[in-house]
Amino acid sequence: MGESFNIYEFIGMMKNITPEELVDMLLVPVCILLAALCLGQFINSLVESRLARRFSDTEEISLKHILLKAARGLPRAWIVGSTLYWLINSTSLKWAAVDLFSYILSAWLSFTLFQVLARASTGFIELYAQRHENIPQTSLLPNIVNVVIYALGILLILSSMGISVAPLLTAMGIGGMAIALGLQETLANICAGIYLLMSKQLSIDDYVRLSTGEEGRVEDITWRFTTIIATSGNAIVVPNQKISSAIITNYCMPEPDMSIKVPCGVAYDSDLDFVEKVTVEVAEQVTKEIDATVTKKPAVYFHTFNDSSIDFNVVLHCSQFADQFRLKHEFIKALTRRYRQEGIEIPFPIRTVYNHQAERQQ
Repeated sequence: MGESFNIYEFIGMMKNITPEELVDMLLVPVCILLAALCLGQFINSLVESRLARRFSDTEEISLKHILLKAARGLPRAWIVGSTLYWLINSTSLKWAAVDLFSYILSAWLSFTLFQVLARASTGFIELYAQRHENIPQTSLLPNIVNVVIYALGILLILSSMGISVAPLLTAMGIGGMAIALGLQETLANICAGIYLLMSKQLSIDDYVRLSTGEEGRVEDITWRFTTIIATSGNAIVVPNQKISSAIITNYCMPEPDMSIKVPCGVAYDSDLDFVEKVTVEVAEQVTKEIDATVTKKPAVYFHTFNDSSIDFNVVLHCSQFADQFRLKHEFIKALTRRYRQEGIEIPFPIRTVYNHQAERQQ
């Protein structure tokens, strides 16, 4: 860099400039900068409108989608930054701040390239996860890739500016040991999250129940914790280390199909063959209304001669864990209506009480 920047010399120079000279000096550069800003905003708007018109969040990710999304904001930044860089270096003012601003702009423009690279890498990870069902779509892996890319970008920018990164790396290596000791719980959560992804025993949208009692749908696995959405709609945040050491019941593995057992009972004078036929018809109708994708048929299993009824279980099936509550709800209502129409009795508990004292008095 040139001579050191003297703020007092700069202020004295600006005092000697009249307002008319200042306007003449800044009018053209400001107009050029505004024109560059408008051009960059126009190109950026074209990219945004193309993304909104051609792609949506529900559509399959494509290579064109990834590149357009990664380039979002880049035209405006590069056009404005390049114009500002040219204006600064073409000025007649020869003081050290010009070199400083040039270095800052160069670093900023270089950083935007690494930002595009990080976005594109995240898009490729999402594309790969979308085309391979055994790869969970979580934010853990994209976050790790982004940290690596930005860290390498900062080191390369510092190196290009003539700043030696070797002492920095040495200091980071020595300080990293102390940081690792202080952040060992965080590092344990990161390793546990990577283990959850690599084991493929937990994926997004799986319905799970932990040995500690928490249950719900897996929303996301981040670098520190896993978010589970309970049936009440509340978010349960569990550290990855706790999940990796817990006993997990995954209701979506090996198949998402779920069996639901509904206990029922009918009177002793009921025709059991007719009861079974009516119950299966109601179960098939309700299952089809709730989830038409279910292929397994419902079944009825009689199992107990109870005090006042013959008891049996109705086994229903659904493809989503959250549908079981609605399916059971609608089935009980529909079965009660059908039993009343067919004259099938659902008995109350009956008890016969003998009063021995009253018998002796008689």
